[in-house]
Amino acid sequence: MKRNDLSMAQQDGGVQNKSAKKIKKKILIADDDPGIQDILTIIFERAGFEVEIKKNGEDLLNNKFTMPDLFLVDKQLSGYNGLDICRYLKSQRHTKNIPVIMISASPDIGRSSREAGADAYIEKPFEITNLVDLVNSYVYHNE
Repeated sequence: MKRNDLSMAQQDGGVQNKSAKKIKKKILIADDDPGIQDILTIIFERAGFEVEIKKNGEDLLNNKFTMPDLFLVDKQLSGYNGLDICRYLKSQRHTKNIPVIMISASPDIGRSSREAGADAYIEKPFEITNLVDLVNSYVYHNE
């Protein structure tokens, strides 16, 4: 181990931070609840992600966003159905291969998410570690 690597490892408590060497992965969150937006931003920024928030589905339907590594879409958006947003994203050439995770308190979110083409779903309320693990499994699946 080189001297710089050793001092970095010592600063990290003996374990190197692998994410420090990687470019931050980006998550686009579509949710109209300001409280949920804040919580998810804090969770994912602490987990090392770059976060973009969209308050409704209009920007997604009009392709007004920076291409993310993953979409996290609430089922109920003001004026929009998140499942329709998912169907749209999965039908577009430039977004069809980007994972979409649906998030909802609806009891049928599993079935409806699969029917809309989502890659995964998570029910509210959720455990933070389960959500971060799920996102990581899709964002870092090939690394």
